[in-house]
Amino acid sequence: MATAAEKDTPRDTAPDSVVVRFAGDSGDGMQLTGGQFTLSTALAGNDLATFPDFPAEIRAPQGTLFGVSAFQINFGSREISTAGDAPDVLVAMNPAGLKVNLDALKPGGLIIIDTGEFTKRNLDKAKYDVSPLEDDSLAKWDVLAFDISALTIEAVKPFGLGNKDALRSKNMWTLGLALWMFDRDRAPIEDWLKTKFKSKPDIADANIAALNAGHAYGETAELSGPLQKLHIDPVEAEPGLYRTITGAEAISLGLVAGAQLAELPMFFGGYPITPASAILHHLARLKEFGVTTFQAEDEIAAICAAIGASYAGQLGITSSSGPGIALKGEAMGLAIMTELPLVIVNSQRGGPSTGLPTKTEQSDLYQAIYGRNGDAPMPVISARSPGDAFEVAIEACRIATEYMTPVMLLTDGYIANAAEPWRVPDPDTFEPFPAKFLDKKNAGGELHPYKRDAKGARPWIKPGTPDLMHRIGGIEKAVDTGHIDYAPDNHQAMTDARVNKVLNVEVPDQEIAAGEAGGKLVVVGWGSTYGPIRRAVDNSRAKGMDVSHIHVRHIWPLPKNLGELLKSYDNVLVPEMNTGQFKTVLRDQFLVDATPLTKTSGQPFSIVEMEEAIGKYFDGIDDNEGGQVDVNDTQLPSSGG
Repeated sequence: MATAAEKDTPRDTAPDSVVVRFAGDSGDGMQLTGGQFTLSTALAGNDLATFPDFPAEIRAPQGTLFGVSAFQINFGSREISTAGDAPDVLVAMNPAGLKVNLDALKPGGLIIIDTGEFTKRNLDKAKYDVSPLEDDSLAKWDVLAFDISALTIEAVKPFGLGNKDALRSKNMWTLGLALWMFDRDRAPIEDWLKTKFKSKPDIADANIAALNAGHAYGETAELSGPLQKLHIDPVEAEPGLYRTITGAEAISLGLVAGAQLAELPMFFGGYPITPASAILHHLARLKEFGVTTFQAEDEIAAICAAIGASYAGQLGITSSSGPGIALKGEAMGLAIMTELPLVIVNSQRGGPSTGLPTKTEQSDLYQAIYGRNGDAPMPVISARSPGDAFEVAIEACRIATEYMTPVMLLTDGYIANAAEPWRVPDPDTFEPFPAKFLDKKNAGGELHPYKRDAKGARPWIKPGTPDLMHRIGGIEKAVDTGHIDYAPDNHQAMTDARVNKVLNVEVPDQEIAAGEAGGKLVVVGWGSTYGPIRRAVDNSRAKGMDVSHIHVRHIWPLPKNLGELLKSYDNVLVPEMNTGQFKTVLRDQFLVDATPLTKTSGQPFSIVEMEEAIGKYFDGIDDNEGGQVDVNDTQLPSSGG
């Protein structure tokens, strides 16, 4: 892939994709800048994927390495499946932003630096003994260094702002430069600023002035510097209505759609926790669709309220991240014992304990499948991308209501925060699954609240229905009648019934994402590893390697044909952002010698990491021994996304 700053690139030649990373202090507005650049990119018709990366601290000390906030976007005129590996362009707003992100930049890439922030104090905070602008440490990159801070202050001077307030517009100046560089329209950003600061028109005008000044500077810098103006053609796409969507937004809309398809009002009980809080925020704005949102005093209250709503005849939903899911564990057992529909969204993050609150990981898989006291089975499904989260949320609602069971939906910090273009589906293409409530006695003249249908589900009974009063709670139930029963044979029968109900949940047969059945190697993924796996497998197949890609949505129960499919390959590689949890599940269920590819750095897999792991099989490095491949011990080259 050509870079934005390759000196021998003809001016009329444009790459088919570019990776840009904005990095600076957490108070520099990098997420806002990246979000608005994403908006302009989507409106330009490019495919895209983003990766917001920010510190856990609400406000880390200014200028420090651990206070760096970054936003990466990969966009192009072809299909984009990841946020990209190595950036082509790095916009560094301060020394810390440069130092933290420099090693990721592609050789020959462009660095845009705000020299106004390269003071002795800021250099000391970033652990620089000598300014990188004064030695040759940046020699292998193109560097465009100028005082963005001073230029911003000059641009907004007519509005009478002090220096401190003026510098708050610095991100808009930088955004204006980026819009010029990639031939983007400023009008949507100007409209957004006018709306955002409707009550403060002077602030809106100052930001627009900064935006325009940055855009104008691009034309001047082009005359004598390394900066180039690039036009990326729109990607070919199916006709339809498109919007940019994050994983949290997609899950929220999918849950609403699922409740509508089940013909049920929705109750969402949540408690703020990173990165799951965004779901509560989005659902709170959707009251017109029969959504009730409740911010509880703690995680336990949130899930118990959702269970109560399901008992009352609504679709109960709750959401959290790993630490909160742990707190909800006992109540999940209650929902399993009472056999009530419930959707539990787990936006995974780095752990254990508080761990890495704003970083991504897939380390809650054991928790999702096994992490409750007693034999407490629960269906588990996972989303592979922000757009996919919409359909997965609908599927979670379907399983929960049709099988009268809690369902856990796994996403992660990367999916929750990342954005991509999403083609808004036609609602008529989704088949409704209306919930059914028992309205009369179902065993002659008696009520059997735990009499099961062909799917193993018990009837759903609204409280207050005449003649259908019954016991409900966490103590073991008698078969059919639901009376309290401690008898050994009864507990065995009810345990088996709950287990078999989940194991017999109808899930589609496993499809092959790339390649074909049988061959030397298959890469098996789940969740957000989809993008880098798919790209790496496509690249490897283009080199003649016999490798395929299988991506699993239904984690528990697994698709019935998956075992036979895996056994048709000589080798099975399972990349995960954990220590090998799904690999263990596959080994246990299908007795396949799966090899883990693990990563727990808080960052998503890169394409090049996947390609190198695939290449080891075909280079004979592993001798097909099935040993663990540890990407963290390997010096990896850079690759585009």
